[in-house]
Amino acid sequence: MPVHQKIQQWYKAKNWTMFPFQVEMYEKYLEGYSGILNAPTGSGKTFALWIPILAKTIIENNKNKGLKIIWITPIRALANDLKIAMQKASDELGLNWKIAIRTGDTSGSEKANQKKNIPDALITTPESLHILLAQKSYPDYFKNLETIVIDEWHELLGTKRGVQVELALSRMKSINQTISIWGISATIGNLEQGLEVLLGNQYFHSKNHIVKAEIEKKVEVISILPEKVENFPWAGHLGIKLLEKVIPIITSGKSTLIFTNTRAQCEIWYQKLLEIEPNLAGIMAMHHSSLSNEIRNWVENALHEEIIKIVVCTSSLDLGVDFRPVETIVQIGSPKGVARFLQRAGRSGHQPGASSKIYFVPTHSLELIEGAALREAISDKKMENRDPLFRSFDVLSQYLITLAVSEGFKSAEVFDEIKKTFSFSSISEEEFAQILEFITQGGPSLNNYQEFNKVEVEDHVFKVKNRMVALRHRLNIGTIVGNSALPIKYLSGGFIGSVEEYFISKLKPGDVFTFAGRILELVRIKDMTVLVKNASKKNNAIPSWAGGRMPLSSQLSEMIRKKLTDYIHQKINDPEIEFILPLLNKQAEISIVPADNQFLIESLFDKEGHHLFFFTFEGRYVNEGLAALISARISNVKKQSYSIAMNDYGFEILSADEIPINDALEEDLFRLDNLMTDIQLGLNASEMAARKFRDIAHIAGMVFNGFPGKEKKAKHLQASSRLFFEVFREYEPNNLFFKQAYEEVRYHQLEEVRLREVLERINKQEIILKLVEKPSPFCFPILVDRLREKISTEKLEEKINRLISGFEKDNVRKKKLA
Repeated sequence: MPVHQKIQQWYKAKNWTMFPFQVEMYEKYLEGYSGILNAPTGSGKTFALWIPILAKTIIENNKNKGLKIIWITPIRALANDLKIAMQKASDELGLNWKIAIRTGDTSGSEKANQKKNIPDALITTPESLHILLAQKSYPDYFKNLETIVIDEWHELLGTKRGVQVELALSRMKSINQTISIWGISATIGNLEQGLEVLLGNQYFHSKNHIVKAEIEKKVEVISILPEKVENFPWAGHLGIKLLEKVIPIITSGKSTLIFTNTRAQCEIWYQKLLEIEPNLAGIMAMHHSSLSNEIRNWVENALHEEIIKIVVCTSSLDLGVDFRPVETIVQIGSPKGVARFLQRAGRSGHQPGASSKIYFVPTHSLELIEGAALREAISDKKMENRDPLFRSFDVLSQYLITLAVSEGFKSAEVFDEIKKTFSFSSISEEEFAQILEFITQGGPSLNNYQEFNKVEVEDHVFKVKNRMVALRHRLNIGTIVGNSALPIKYLSGGFIGSVEEYFISKLKPGDVFTFAGRILELVRIKDMTVLVKNASKKNNAIPSWAGGRMPLSSQLSEMIRKKLTDYIHQKINDPEIEFILPLLNKQAEISIVPADNQFLIESLFDKEGHHLFFFTFEGRYVNEGLAALISARISNVKKQSYSIAMNDYGFEILSADEIPINDALEEDLFRLDNLMTDIQLGLNASEMAARKFRDIAHIAGMVFNGFPGKEKKAKHLQASSRLFFEVFREYEPNNLFFKQAYEEVRYHQLEEVRLREVLERINKQEIILKLVEKPSPFCFPILVDRLREKISTEKLEEKINRLISGFEKDNVRKKKLA
């Protein structure tokens, strides 16, 4: 049977019809193109590329032994689904291929087996691919490589893991000039740039193409509304109050994923659901990245086999290739981005032609505006861009040592390779020489310390000869850096997962905390391992993890402002906006609801002093930078102390004395000149850069976490990285890593580009300064966010109730006086 007919028969046997984009992908791959495949979640992206790969092998009668395909996935949880789907298709088409997985979860014996019996296709992660590059004779391992696929490319683009992929591809292209490279992406706004980053500035050959599926994916967004709208909305508490409305939704379907935005929120919802509905025990599980591999694998398999029907999860289950659809999707709180929301919605109806349905559970009333904004953004196809990273010298330093650990490298060859990547297209010979000096001698500041003389040069080849240096480096490969995590084990020896050191350091033996859906008592910490036993106490703590809060994307921000403008013009077409009309009307009564051509500042005097609230609706990071800028510029008008608070909608500046806002506005408060200089006056930029430098130092190999089971304490790592930072600041201010720390603060934490765009917008708007007698619905959540930072033993809700009571009593008193 001709191969093309065989492929059509394969689709027909599954009752599938090839979409036009799958036919196009089939043709372009067989013609030798590289590029990006862009198609909605659940439309058959994986097979659209995997089937042509198999067909080409059959057509060419390729019987070469060795690795032919590398399939890179951003998360380990996706690997098992991929392998099952790919192996089944391979077997059904008569190819006796061995498909293997190599991730951080792969056992040592399996890795050894893969080295001895090389698979035909390998599913791996960016980190594990670099570990393979650190192996001896890696060019022989990859010599028959034909294709590299980067799945969910949008998840890697704009991250240091994405830079890792760029560098690995630059080396693969030098091993095999004819290699084909394809990225797969469902949700990305800047496809052309995504292609350029994937293949390099100088597309490594002229045959590149974007295959774009013209498929309308119907997504139904249903918001869960409370019984009544809140007069005083504040973030977080409303979601739990809606639990009883969520239970009928999740129990009525065959299978449900409940997405939360953080691991702590995942733990809380799991426990609260069990408290209200004990019958969920046995049919509900939890899934997040800090749980052990065994637990995560069990949950995934149990969901597929219908042993369980409900999983409370984080982004760890965002992605997948399984064509058996999850029936119900619930999103707790706004995911702050259109693409992320659409990705999760797509897990429902995850098959070609099916529509997706997602239930949106707000965590405060104002978040319902985001629900309406998300629906319209999806309808208008407003997807976020994934902005690529430039000049991540810490990743480059790690990569060069990786090459030196294995076969070694010649500087001229590698320089030519990395210059063709997007991330390092602007690197100069002098900068590259500085990186080489760092990995060989430690650079000007560290050259007297033998431990930084990692790489030796012999006959123009840069190579690591010290076995201990090589071992430590292999253990350090990767760019995912967080607070130091400690493993959690039962006294009996069972491994449960890991928790961040800063959380566990607050507990003492006998204290109780919730983890993996279990109530655990801390027995002791031994050899950097948290030893626990089961407990039955109710007053237990919930672990928190760093990096929990996500800022609003620019696309979602724009849609929120549009929804507010629609309210003003009485264009109310969303059930969410209709429901919160009393809240918006209250905002209009106390202050105003700003239209798209207005910028609102609210001024409030109370016992604390003078509050100014600025409403940008542009996300937490932008508001952080803007708050620092505005406070610094107001200080130039009048020297006084200010405190700052912010959320995604706006920020607060508070002073005990009256703030001269009118004088500041007259002096062009929102001007664009001296932007970063003024921001740094309002923020401790050096401290922010020092925190960024900690991760840079880890990735570049300046600090070592320790060997497995003998990890160093986080405070020791912080002290080490801080020391390097101070040394560079005093003796080597032009150090590339030192400068990179400030650049990351500038462009990633403070989002300078977006900050400039916001200021340009404000300068075109009518600035309205509104004096309010009590907190408006818009400013109240910002007040609460400031309370969160100060709260200690007193419960937050009690503090807020006292705050509300105080405002209401003041109003009654004012009315009597009137």
